[in-house]
Amino acid sequence: MLTDEFKYKILKLIEDDSEISQRELAKALGVSLGKTNFCLRALIDVGLIKATNFRNSKNKLAYIYLLTPSGIEEKTKVTLRFLKNKILEYEKLEIEIEVIRKELAG
Repeated sequence: MLTDEFKYKILKLIEDDSEISQRELAKALGVSLGKTNFCLRALIDVGLIKATNFRNSKNKLAYIYLLTPSGIEEKTKVTLRFLKNKILEYEKLEIEIEVIRKELAG
């Protein structure tokens, strides 16, 4: 399953660099090349990303990944959901830290 976190990160990385390779994406995401390929294919299948072949000097054949209009819209939605989740995680951590501080002081 493609989580909001991976959707957000992939869409952001592609938006920032449309010529990013799958290997570079995998490294940035901290996942295997196979998982990266799976995630990209899933995003392509639902129409959020378009992959186009191009030639360059270091790779004889590579891809440019572009966000489709649906991809741009989904990136906005997923960014908001991702941010809300991270804020909730942060608030829970703040509470947990305060409890631990009180235990240590107490």
